Amino acid sequence: MRSLPPLLLGAATLALASCSGAGGSTEKQIGADPHLPAINQYLVPPMHVAPVGSWAGAAPTVAPGLQVTALATGLQHPRQPYVLPNGDVLVVEANGPGSEPIKRPKEIIMGLVQGYAGAGAKGGNRVTLIRDANGDGKPELRSVLLDHLHSPFGITLVGGDLYIANTDAIMRYPYVTGQTRITAPGVKLTDLPGGPIDHHWTKSLTASPDGSKLYVGVGSNSNITENGIEAEKGRAAIWEVDRATGASRLYATGLRNPNGLTFNPASGQLWTVVNERDEIGPDLVPDYMTSVKDGAFYGWPYSYWGQHVDPRVMPQRPDLVKAAIRPDYGLSSHVAPLGMVFYAASALPRGYRGGAFVAEHGSWDRGNLNGYKVVYVPFSGGKPNGKSQDVVTGFVGPDGKARGRPVGLAVDSRGALLIADDLGNTVWRVTAKAAPMATASLR
Repeated sequence: MRSLPPLLLGAATLALASCSGAGGSTEKQIGADPHLPAINQYLVPPMHVAPVGSWAGAAPTVAPGLQVTALATGLQHPRQPYVLPNGDVLVVEANGPGSEPIKRPKEIIMGLVQGYAGAGAKGGNRVTLIRDANGDGKPELRSVLLDHLHSPFGITLVGGDLYIANTDAIMRYPYVTGQTRITAPGVKLTDLPGGPIDHHWTKSLTASPDGSKLYVGVGSNSNITENGIEAEKGRAAIWEVDRATGASRLYATGLRNPNGLTFNPASGQLWTVVNERDEIGPDLVPDYMTSVKDGAFYGWPYSYWGQHVDPRVMPQRPDLVKAAIRPDYGLSSHVAPLGMVFYAASALPRGYRGGAFVAEHGSWDRGNLNGYKVVYVPFSGGKPNGKSQDVVTGFVGPDGKARGRPVGLAVDSRGALLIADDLGNTVWRVTAKAAPMATASLR
């Protein structure tokens, strides 16, 4: 790694070591009405990420009644698992295109910090197929289904059409049940906002319940429009794409970085998790999960959590601030949620049924680490109901180093929870803990 000039190195050291941005308790920021403290702006925000560690034979910690095993290891930056109707598991492996220009000292420091956390790890830019036909968690087959993709992230199957959301386009590939390699060239369904900046490159993807539409998350091109408002055209939004024609429209806007797009099977409502803005304090702004309403505006960049104005954005738009919708549920600040899945199966303990699992990739913009875990949010009547519960933890080891970071989630054909760990290069499989064998009485 090239060394930094002394002035920038000193700024980076101060940013990493700052205690003023440690952050308070996260408990009061979880739920429908999170605590929102006063804004605190920084010349260089406090930055703290866990340095890269290794699982070294260990595994995450799970809540009582659960057990976890590795379904696949040695992957290349796995981002999203996806389960096919025949039970095969697809894993999207990717990293960003690396096209964002560096214009300010702060961006150099951020790049240093993120590299320290393993963000520059090699990505496969491919889709790997894993087959575990008997469901014992020990796959019999592993094959590269698709490769030479362009920073893929989202994936969904509708009938015989497999859709991949690359960073700059949705591609369609023919799929036949059971095949382990696709050689047919893909067909572009529609372009998506990509370079030359491509600040948030991940494009989450899901299909409507009837299969006629695709929904894709397109993150903003900046933290808070510092690259200019023109760079945000079509971004910070969820697009609706007609599957037959490729025609698209903005379905919802003002969502800084929407990921984990999924329909609640109980209500048919589209939901997403959103990474909110940074650099106005360790406890601002809470990342969140929310139902997504057609035509709604959720605040970014002009306001957050409804009508709380962000003073950094000029010119202001009071008309849009007035129209901004409050999210449904705060997850607390800077947890970086990237994955979400509703649990409609019955293999896990009853307390996990009907709600949603959320993967929190982990914070960088606060002194005290936040996230780095998978949580469960209970639902009732189609809405979150109660505090989130830690389900899978231990991604940061006792030595303070990150052994893994959770990204995408899925539920396999036998009801197990799958977690893509892009730092540990592993897909974890969480199941109900096996009941102890009864000991036969001696005669």
